[in-house]
Amino acid sequence: MTQELKLNENGLIPAIAQHHETGQVLMMAYVSPDSLRHTIESNDVWFYSRSRQALWHKGEESGNYLHVKSAWVDCDGDTLLFKVDPVGPACHTGEMSCFFTELEGSQTYADADPGVGVLEELFAVIKDRQTNPTDESYTAKLLASGVGKVAQKVVEEAGEVAIAAAQGKTDELPGEVADLLYHTLTLLAATNTSPKEVWEVLAKRRQGIGLH
Repeated sequence: MTQELKLNENGLIPAIAQHHETGQVLMMAYVSPDSLRHTIESNDVWFYSRSRQALWHKGEESGNYLHVKSAWVDCDGDTLLFKVDPVGPACHTGEMSCFFTELEGSQTYADADPGVGVLEELFAVIKDRQTNPTDESYTAKLLASGVGKVAQKVVEEAGEVAIAAAQGKTDELPGEVADLLYHTLTLLAATNTSPKEVWEVLAKRRQGIGLH
């Protein structure tokens, strides 16, 4: 039987590791389709490290492996539960569980890394400028100039990305790529195309060609 799992905006699924005997929740991290495949094939938990942007075989460096006894998916298909037999502490601090700090008092908050979710937020702003244009908005003026002008800007920005890369100007590359992504999203808005349609095409290609 084929099960449909729902990936979040970053192409990942949150996964909880729980002690199969005591029921203690040991840790929570994320899995990608590839890391889940490794987990199922090896019976060891593999996560996806968002900081390193790479597969993470839990315990590979520390020796504190999580051996999978069973795996479960929630009713919405968007969260996984691994019941595991842990070898050593699950937390990098040396604690058995990552959940050893009781929540109490007041809290402060730190924003997470924006990741690809910022593209959806940016597109929403672009659509708002399209619907509610102002004289001060560059985006509104660009959209008003027509699809051809927006397309020309995409070509220009793509060229600047290529030049920066070819000349080894890696310090300029993030800014140039950001400009290209912004103008590409603006082109999608100008043509009444949703980024979701792009994500769906990429997802199909990812499944179809085994992109790693």
